Amino acid sequence: MKKKPFQVVYEDNHLLIVNKEPGILVQGDRTGDVTLLDVLKDYIKEKYHKPGEVFLGLVHRLDRPVSGLVVFARTSKALERMNEIFRKRQVQKTYWAVVRQKPPKDADKLVNWLIKDEQKNQVAVYDYEVPNSQKAELTYRTLGRINEHYLLEVNPVTGRPHQIRSQLAHIGCPIRGDVKYGYDRAVADKKIYLHARRLYFIHPVKQVGAPDRPIICKAGLPSDPFWEEFLDLDDENYKDKNMDFIFE
Repeated sequence: MKKKPFQVVYEDNHLLIVNKEPGILVQGDRTGDVTLLDVLKDYIKEKYHKPGEVFLGLVHRLDRPVSGLVVFARTSKALERMNEIFRKRQVQKTYWAVVRQKPPKDADKLVNWLIKDEQKNQVAVYDYEVPNSQKAELTYRTLGRINEHYLLEVNPVTGRPHQIRSQLAHIGCPIRGDVKYGYDRAVADKKIYLHARRLYFIHPVKQVGAPDRPIICKAGLPSDPFWEEFLDLDDENYKDKNMDFIFE
């Protein structure tokens, strides 16, 4: 049986949050390949025996070679409100990235301006504002070193295309396997070692008479021995088992 390209991390009447495997498109492109959106619509249709077309709204995207958390809305109300949450940056996003080159600083904030070449599907990075550029900000910290590689925890402030990939490459730290941004060789299945690890936000649909519902989702790493060794560096500080809003 072929392995599913996703694992459900959180699901209710309004949201579906999954851990995406590297290699599958989130949304359609010119290749015409099957997308995560298509697969999840089939999943909902089958699970809930829904006739006709299934509504499923994409809240944000991950690049094809990237793994980790992707949020979908199961209702138009949830989609509108989640879009607003992301637009207002009321969501905390945390990524793990594996790089071979030690960053210039153990922790830093990167501020750049990006221009995307749509034909090449590639971003150019500048240290100053240029015409038609978009400001990109992220923070990172180095969690440790294993196998001559460094694990970085990255928190993007903005949500620009290829932002983490291009900004890390700009400081001399291309992500493992990311030949588009300067890594010297590809790895198996054309994946790269960038993983959307955690998401935190307040549930977009408030229940009558109930307090806000915080959602923390954490995505397990892809089934890959190289990735799994880096779990020893995980230093997440929430361990309270009473926090019943943590979804893994």
